[in-house]
Amino acid sequence: MGGNFADSASHLAGLAGLLFGWSPGAFWAATPAELAALVDAARGDDPAPVDLAALMEMFPDG
Repeated sequence: MGGNFADSASHLAGLAGLLFGWSPGAFWAATPAELAALVDAARGDDPAPVDLAALMEMFPDG
């Protein structure tokens, strides 16, 4: 990429639109972690293991 922030962001927004069908609004509303998760999945990277019991304790549906 290179260049300045605006050029890099424009490039990433275009790629997100092409690869994931995101509108510009969806790109700007997404967090870097959300974009990274999609990129990792597109590359075929295995997700980190999830500790379901810990998540249930942190976010009870109670």
